[in-house]
Amino acid sequence: MEAGKQEGGTITISQKSKVNATKRREIFTRFRDANPKPTTELNFSSTFQLLVAVVLSAQATDKSVNGATEQLFKEAPDAQSLFDLGIERVTELIRTIGLFNSKANNLIRISEILLGDHNGKVPETREELEALPGVGRKTANVILNTAFGKPTIAVDTHIFRISNRIGIAPGKNVDHVEQKLLKVVPKEFVVDAHHWLILHGRYVCTARKPSCGSCLIFDLCEYTDRFAIANSK
Repeated sequence: MEAGKQEGGTITISQKSKVNATKRREIFTRFRDANPKPTTELNFSSTFQLLVAVVLSAQATDKSVNGATEQLFKEAPDAQSLFDLGIERVTELIRTIGLFNSKANNLIRISEILLGDHNGKVPETREELEALPGVGRKTANVILNTAFGKPTIAVDTHIFRISNRIGIAPGKNVDHVEQKLLKVVPKEFVVDAHHWLILHGRYVCTARKPSCGSCLIFDLCEYTDRFAIANSK
């Protein structure tokens, strides 16, 4: 792959490069300098609410989830009140989100399990989290990381895409990319890596029109089309 530099407004190829340990550290150093305290864009005020929001976010945008949970959390801020709300009202409140019927059922069941087995609190282990309806590895990783500060990296479509595109942790599937990221990301950056990567994929290194010309890690990236994109009008 090739790195570039900008001269007179034009990106030119300057030298051969590869994303190695030194460059990975520089990538995350730049992410940290630009955003020292990254966090999720989902709105929540408790671990339970975060769990609800993340469950609802499957195949949905954070914006749509925040729109639905605004009223949901007013009426049901915790497991007991959500369970008491009942399936019909929960379904009505989240109807604007994809797969709302199955998600409403999952939220009622999650609340019931939390009340029966965990005193209404969200458990802190992967095994207990993944035992909840609608909670897979990615959701469990988000909860463990965002709520409990665990060094996990939840790989969604954004992170999978840019890990392969940038060359920071290429892999054939999300599990492969997750394990590779956990292996190669410097330990001091692991806790925040998920948020930096997802924000980069959501707003800069987008699927269809990546903003290569304004990317803060342009010179560290392996994406072969970045020069053409950066130079395009």
